[in-house]
Formats: sequence, structure tokens, C-alpha cells
Amino acid sequence: MGKHWDAVATAINTRLAELDLTQRELAERSGVSTATLRQLQNNYEPRRRSPRTLAAISEGLRWPADHLAQVLEGEVSREDTGTLRSDVARLSHELTDARTEIDDLRAEVRQLGTKLSDIEARDAR
Repeated sequence: MGKHWDAVATAINTRLAELDLTQRELAERSGVSTATLRQLQNNYEPRRRSPRTLAAISEGLRWPADHLAQVLEGEVSREDTGTLRSDVARLSHELTDARTEIDDLRAEVRQLGTKLSDIEARDAR
């Protein structure tokens, strides 16, 4: 089966827009040069790339390391990407809720600690 460099280009460009990242920011995150990113984003001179390069870009885009390699091989469809996107959105909301609950619990623990200190101070008199 042929390589799907056009799908890799689309995936990178779409994800950059979703994350509101620039090419330079992705280069910094991934350690991949802007020249290489530009070639991949524009599907210019498609050729074999190091698996490490695709993994670094994937991780820089907050995907699993093998995501772009799977896109390249045609193993990730647009439908899969949409499903992944909705899963990420759901998990993001759940994480926000969990953080709120943790913050509330921390506040309660602080209040209990203060009350305990007050009781211990009163009993020590």
C-alpha cells in the first residue's frame, strides 16, 4: 500500500489550527526543524522520514507517538480522527471537573486542619 503523505500534511495542518500553534512553536516542541515541518505540511518532496521525526511531531501535536506513522500508512481515517477528537474533548471536560473537585477537597482539608489546630490549642490551655 502506498504512503499517504497528503493525509500527513492535512493532519499536521488541521492539528496546528486546532491547537492554535505556529510552525515555529511546533518546531520548538518537537525538536524538528521548520524546514522539515514546512515540507511535510505542504507535502513537498515526499520521501521516507525517520520514525523518530514523525513521532516527535506527533508528540509535539499532543498525539500518541505513532499517530502520524499510522496516518502515513492509511491506518487512521478521518472518522477515527473525529472520534479521537470527541474523546479528547470529553476527557478534557472530565479532567476539568476532577480538578475542580480536587481544589474543593483541598479547601476542605485546609479548613479541617485549621479547626483541628484551634481545638488542640484550646485543649493545651
